[in-house]
Order: sequence, then structure tokens, then C-alpha cells
Amino acid sequence: ICIHFRDSLFVCFTAWPLSHLFLLPSSSPHLSSIDPSMASLIESGWQYLVTHFSDFQLACIGSFLLHESVFFLSGFPFIYLERAGFLSKYKIQTKNNTPAAQGKCITRLLLYHFCVNLPLMMASYPVFRAMGMRSSFPLPSWKEVSAQILFYFIIEDFVFYWGHRILHSKWLYKNVHSVHHEYATPFGLTSEYAHPAEILFLGFATIVGPALTGPHLITLWLWMVLRVLETVEAHCGYHFPWSLSNFLPLYGGSDFHDYHHRLLYTKSGNYSSTFVYMDWIFGTDKGYRRLKTLKENGDMKQT
Repeated sequence: ICIHFRDSLFVCFTAWPLSHLFLLPSSSPHLSSIDPSMASLIESGWQYLVTHFSDFQLACIGSFLLHESVFFLSGFPFIYLERAGFLSKYKIQTKNNTPAAQGKCITRLLLYHFCVNLPLMMASYPVFRAMGMRSSFPLPSWKEVSAQILFYFIIEDFVFYWGHRILHSKWLYKNVHSVHHEYATPFGLTSEYAHPAEILFLGFATIVGPALTGPHLITLWLWMVLRVLETVEAHCGYHFPWSLSNFLPLYGGSDFHDYHHRLLYTKSGNYSSTFVYMDWIFGTDKGYRRLKTLKENGDMKQT
């Protein structure tokens, strides 16, 4: 890793701008409707990566660097907002975390990421290769990427719901899941603050979709970016006018998940990761919806 540190940084900073282009079709006939300069940029960037790095380096070290970049760059701003008091009218809870509590979270995260997440990525590489993951040309079409990403979100939410609900059983909550709930007032980075056993347990929900489909690495990277951004937003502690949950009826978001952190484990509900329909189907969101109705009625009376 040290020998290729400079090139590894290139993976990180090349992958970040490429992440918003992953939905674009691949080369050859797929790129015929795209601006030639843009198509050339995408192909050149990916050609550099596959030429200078092995599949193992891209899938493990590259994925790790991309994850760390997206996670911390999207999570740190919420620490700043909380400390500075900016946009406080959009903060869901009035309570703030202390700098010491935030520092503890960051320290533990770095430990977990390097000692759990990175080894897990390396250990799972042969499995993904055996199930069809590739990094070579041609790149997948936007239709293939879109269909796979949608499938990943749906199956991840389903598996996560049941896994998360199991973690709220008495013994597992006390010995495992209570670590994540140390922060009753969550902020973005607390999304991945958890017991190592939980990281492995619920991490299965994130990788089961890609493991079933054997995607192109570029699809896997896009899935990782979107999943990280979603979970950071769900734990950010702020509900903005531009939050996705205001526009997507089935999307949970920060307000939905913040309720889960505020209550005792036996009464929390709202176990889903991304959507709200699993909690609605199985009746584990009744407390949240009742509170939301009371709040809306109270706001209407005030006006």
C-alpha cells in the first residue's frame, strides 16, 4: 500500500468525480448519444485505473478510499453545523453532542474502519469475483446500472429491517446494538458507529444485492456512494426543506430515523434503513406516525 500510496490517492480522487457519472452508458455504441468529450473523459479515467491497478487493488483499496472520502466529507459538515449553531431551526433535537463525544465517535470509527471494514473488503473479494464482479471494459449501460441500484436499495432495506429488528431484542440490544444507540442525538458520522459484530451482521444487508448480481465495479462504487450518503443523511440530525423525504413519499430520511434514536429500545420502531413501507406493513411505525400527527395538529392550531 505504501509503495502505491500516490496512485492510491489517484483512485480516491478519480473515483469521486466519476461517481456522479456512473449512470452514464458504457463505451462503443452505448456512448453514441453522449458528448464525445464526456465519453472520452469517462473512458480515459477508467482506462487509467484498470491499467495501473489490479482488480484486487481497485475492489479493496480503491473501494475503501472511496468510502472513507465520501463518508467523512459528507459527515463532517454536520459536526460543524452543530458546534457553530448554524441552521439550528432545522435541527430535529435541541440537545447537542459535546466535542468530546464527537471526538470519541471519530476515533472509534477510524479504528473500526481500518480493523474491521478494510479486512472485510479484502476477505470478501474472492466471493464477489466468483459471483461475477468485474472491472474491465465495456462499462455497463445506464439501464443495467439503474436496475441493479434499485434492486440493491430494495433488498438492502428488506434485509436491514429484519436484522435491525432482531438487534432490538433484549440480549442483542444490551450486548451489541446499544453501542450504536450511545448517541441518542445522532449526527452524520454516528451512522457507522456500531459494535464490530453489528458491522458484520448488518453489513450483510449492504452486500447481499451485489453478491447476487455480480456487478461491474463501477456499479458497486456508485451503490456504495449512494448508500453512504443515504445513511449519513438519515443520522444527520437535521430536517431541511430540501430533504428528500419532503419529495419522496416512501423515503424515510433523518426525521424518520431520528425518532428511532430518541426512544428506548423496546418502543422505538422505525427499523428500516431507507424506505418506510416495511415499518408501515408490520406496524412498527405507529408511535412515530402518532407523534407526527400530534405535531402537525399542534402546528395547525398555532396558525
